[in-house]
Amino acid sequence: MTIDSIGTAAGTVWTALSTSGKLSVKDLKKATKIKTDKVLFSALGWLAKEGKLVFNETEDDLFVWLA
Repeated sequence: MTIDSIGTAAGTVWTALSTSGKLSVKDLKKATKIKTDKVLFSALGWLAKEGKLVFNETEDDLFVWLA
């Protein structure tokens, strides 16, 4: 995993959320076709650090959408 691959994954996550709106992390992984949790959560961290995401945790799921 490189900074470039995380940046690319972050762009993929942003695009999926801009089209679909609020998604669970499970659905986001399916929508983006990102293969590993490590890359997905790195991409989410990148976007969160930039202030681009909102998170909501329920008992069963973690939901994310664009800020």
